[in-house]
Amino acid sequence: MIEKKGWKPWLSSIFIIVISLIIIVLPVYFIVDTVIAKVGNASQYLEKLNVFVDKIHDYIMQQTSIDILSKENIDKLKSNLGSISTAALNTTLNTATVLSSMYFLLYFMFERPRVFEKLAINALPFKKANRAKIGQKFRKLLTANAVGLPVVAVGQGIVAVVGYFIFDAPSPMLLFALTSVTAMLPIVGGSIVFVPVCIFMIAEGNTFGGVGLLIYCIVAVGLTDNILRFTLLKKLENIHPLNTVFGIIMGINIFGFMGLIFGPILVSMTVLLVQIYKDEFNDEEQPPELQLPSEQEIEQKIILEL
Repeated sequence: MIEKKGWKPWLSSIFIIVISLIIIVLPVYFIVDTVIAKVGNASQYLEKLNVFVDKIHDYIMQQTSIDILSKENIDKLKSNLGSISTAALNTTLNTATVLSSMYFLLYFMFERPRVFEKLAINALPFKKANRAKIGQKFRKLLTANAVGLPVVAVGQGIVAVVGYFIFDAPSPMLLFALTSVTAMLPIVGGSIVFVPVCIFMIAEGNTFGGVGLLIYCIVAVGLTDNILRFTLLKKLENIHPLNTVFGIIMGINIFGFMGLIFGPILVSMTVLLVQIYKDEFNDEEQPPELQLPSEQEIEQKIILEL
């Protein structure tokens, strides 16, 4: 915007930050507002869930004589829930701190983008070709993770919400938002949302809807995930699944929620830097030095030719 539109640097920085805040804050506000609205009606759902849990408890007690609702198990559940809630609160605070620091730095980076770009390029102690390779790889990784990953997640959410409406799941739009967010998680993905929803529907007595929704989500949402990952993400950048899994696990611990995006980038860039380091300092692939023949070898060759 500074170069093409002729905007002032500070105005361009503030505009980009405000737009990005709207994109991040509005979905989060929608999810939180909907969840708070549903919490008021949670009592009627909890009663039905308690009846369902009691039926499962009675069945297991009759078949195995194991009391899953014993005092010890309840105490363990309370302690686990306490640790999970504490970790969730710490993650929320960590994410807020990371976002605040990120926007503070982004203001100055957007104000003078070319200066920071030159500083970053000149700080790399590599050949010019390897510098260009790092810049190109970073752009592809950023596009694949910051754009491709959310698009894949929203695509799964759109497919899932169709099933939520077909099988009459409660609060389908809220479930759409939650499925889209959790779809970015590796391995488990949106199943964190639709599996408990299916169990809840069965507990309400809607067995057909719960089982049908479970089959639909496993087939349709899973197929959508595979198709989008092997088409869109592979076209943007071919990221190995292990890079994504380990990157997200590490990124969440370091950056909080934003680690879903920055974690895979960090792992992929580390692998690239190792490859560049080998290219810079490995002498095995260099051509052998030119060795001139000795005078005796030259004389023998002349004699043989004669």
